[in-house]
Amino acid sequence: MPTTTSPSLTSTVAVVTGASRGAGRGIALALGAAGATVYCLGRTRRGGPPPIDGAPGTIDDTADQVTARGGHGIAVRADCTDDAEVAAAFAQVERDHHAPDVLANAVWGGHDLFATHDEWMAAARRPFWEGASRFWTATMGGGPQAYLLASAHAARLMAPRRRGLIVGITDFVFGDPEAPPKGDYMPGMLFPIVAHDCINRLMACMAGELKANGIAVITLMPGFMRTERVERAMTSEALKKSFRYDLAESVEYIGRAVAALAADRAAIAKTGRIHYVGDLAAEYGFTDVDGVRRPRFDPFS
Repeated sequence: MPTTTSPSLTSTVAVVTGASRGAGRGIALALGAAGATVYCLGRTRRGGPPPIDGAPGTIDDTADQVTARGGHGIAVRADCTDDAEVAAAFAQVERDHHAPDVLANAVWGGHDLFATHDEWMAAARRPFWEGASRFWTATMGGGPQAYLLASAHAARLMAPRRRGLIVGITDFVFGDPEAPPKGDYMPGMLFPIVAHDCINRLMACMAGELKANGIAVITLMPGFMRTERVERAMTSEALKKSFRYDLAESVEYIGRAVAALAADRAAIAKTGRIHYVGDLAAEYGFTDVDGVRRPRFDPFS
């Protein structure tokens, strides 16, 4: 059954990876606004070293904002590509609450190599054989590997209770999400495209194993999100036009999709598939923070 626009998640325990900024922060805030307890995992702590590009945001900031929204935010420092650190984070969740109800995977390591947007753009124009190893490590480690580690630890705690929701974020899916992936339409994007294709297959395969345990595994395709890095990069009207910034949505739009799924007792019916955030907004009745219900993102429209 569709949820209301403001689902109640006061008894829900969630873990959000990559919660310092971007989609992870948006998901954490939306869950907090619904009353959830949210463990905010990430590497950036208040007073600690910032990311290489100096992007704003810390897990402490996000946790405080979750609490201010009416939930309970808990900052947990963890490198989500490190199994020992992820295990320690979930051990804390287990001690406090036995098991999480929701895991939202929102880690992305593709920005770890570049100090500026211009550096990223220059790298994207170079052939893949230049710097292949470091690009592979950043996108595959801070992508499918991080998703796998967090999902494995979450599933171990969820499975005995035979319920739970694991969500992941993908990209480069346009049109029919069930169609074969296309990798030739964005030159210079080999590594992020392959990493997200791996995320899609990983989530689908985990869904196949976990369905019998009552755990829904759902992949979300957002639109062009106004993340902190995007806002800093969109320095001209020409650049905004080339990226279709006019169609951009807040990071809380995908957060509201996660909150709606978490409140939906029939979410298992959606397991194993990619769902557009815009489609879920229409189904569940939520809007973006500005009150607009944005449809599927189509950069080629």
